Amino acid sequence: MFAVSRMKALFPLQISLPVAPAFPNAAAFFSAAPKSTLFFNFPAVIQFPASPSLRPIMGSSGPASSRVQNRNFWPAGAAGDSTASYPSGEIHVIVGPMFAGKTTSLLRRIQSESENGSFQVRNLLQLDRTLQGLCFSGRLNEAVSLLWSTESAVGDQTYSLMLQECILTSRYKIGRRIHSQMIIVGYLPTEYLKTKLLILYAKSGDLRTSLVFFDSLIDKTLISWNAMISGCVQNGLEQEGLSLYSDMRQNGLTPDQYTFSSLFRACGTLALLELGKQAHSILIKCKVKDNVVVSSALIDMYFKCSDLADGQKVFNETSNRNVVTWTSLISGYGQHGRVEEVLELFRMMKEEGFQPNYITFLAVLSACSHGGLIHQGWDYFSSMKDYGIEPRGKHYAAMVDLLGRAGKLQEAYDFVLSSPLKDHSATWGALLGACRIHGDTDLASIAARKFFELEPGNAGKYVVLSNAYANRGFWDRVKEIRGVMKELDIMKEPAYSWIEIQGEVHLFLTRDKSHRKSEEIESLVSEMTSVLKDAVCDLEIDEH
Repeated sequence: MFAVSRMKALFPLQISLPVAPAFPNAAAFFSAAPKSTLFFNFPAVIQFPASPSLRPIMGSSGPASSRVQNRNFWPAGAAGDSTASYPSGEIHVIVGPMFAGKTTSLLRRIQSESENGSFQVRNLLQLDRTLQGLCFSGRLNEAVSLLWSTESAVGDQTYSLMLQECILTSRYKIGRRIHSQMIIVGYLPTEYLKTKLLILYAKSGDLRTSLVFFDSLIDKTLISWNAMISGCVQNGLEQEGLSLYSDMRQNGLTPDQYTFSSLFRACGTLALLELGKQAHSILIKCKVKDNVVVSSALIDMYFKCSDLADGQKVFNETSNRNVVTWTSLISGYGQHGRVEEVLELFRMMKEEGFQPNYITFLAVLSACSHGGLIHQGWDYFSSMKDYGIEPRGKHYAAMVDLLGRAGKLQEAYDFVLSSPLKDHSATWGALLGACRIHGDTDLASIAARKFFELEPGNAGKYVVLSNAYANRGFWDRVKEIRGVMKELDIMKEPAYSWIEIQGEVHLFLTRDKSHRKSEEIESLVSEMTSVLKDAVCDLEIDEH
């Protein structure tokens, strides 16, 4: 017998169905076919490119049996004629030693199966092998199509492999199709597969479905807890993620690097410094190994909570720095308008041999915008291609913001029109914001019209345009914009304030009475206001 590796060495073959992952050796390859059927029972098609150099091999002399014994083989259709020209196209089978002396009957069976459309999958074991082979080669769509065509359940390992491929490649819709197939064929997923499905739905943003799987788990492992916490944090439900973390700790589980990564991101988003510090202490006690993702999330948390000193300290103590940790530090200083530190850190990062990524450049361009550094901004923007980075919409928007803040509105407008991403909403949004600052309502109208073509439901930009007109006293246009918002049922979400007291976050909206102690709070605020007014009056009297 011959191995697939030998085939690849002899000929420049492109095998549509990768045999190597599913059949690690020749014995396993040929054992896929029951001896009684004389042909492979999986849908494999091998493409042979037309090449005159192959003819001496394919057209060797001697009886069929001797050629097989010598490990030569033929494309189906040329096996009976040693002088036949080598055909290009699809080859549905390789004739192996086990078929010696039975070539004619073999080819008839092959022809019959080929005319029916494809080779029939004879049993579930072969179906599992085929599906796994397709997954290993990155042909997930074909694997799912084959899975649906069989109308039967497959093994746990196969389902797991297919779902894992969906998770790794972010193809969540395909993962839903796999789950649907499980339901249709009446397959009840194991605890392990429930966890896989939980992760799939959590990453896709469908937290409702992921919670159903989470609740159905008999034994909730750390992996399942992490999936739910991460899903909440990634989908803007940071408070719920923190609550899940608290429940996890009460269940006696010790957090790992993935838990801490989500926890620090939640604390950073909500600016919960004290809770973040507590989590940092637990991280040290748990002796989690120095991890780039955790360190970056921790640095980001401290800077978002305005604790620049501790953020810098974490960076200094990080031993295995990479571009992610450097970018977290640079972005942190950029958030606080520390332009000099941003540019100096960017220089140091390059000197240490780290290549900046697109997020690093975005932080640097934003810093240049806040600092009014037009020439430096252009230099950094132009240097992106030197690192093999193609500027994205946010980079162009940062440049528009840089020019707009400096009052160069016409130059910013020309830059947008000449950019390859002129249909990106972020660039027009940045131009609209700059026009509001400098009171250019004519250009603001142009930018707004283009922006709303791309994002018609963005309430924030309607307010920006309305404010631009209001600043110039164009109240008729302000009224018109508000009428459009009402007609389209577009409402800007009101801003809210929050405060953390003893680990609990309290949210407050204007004229909102949903807080359980709203009456007590209003009474105390009124009392404090009265005291402050009296204090101001006393100061004014003393001055006279």
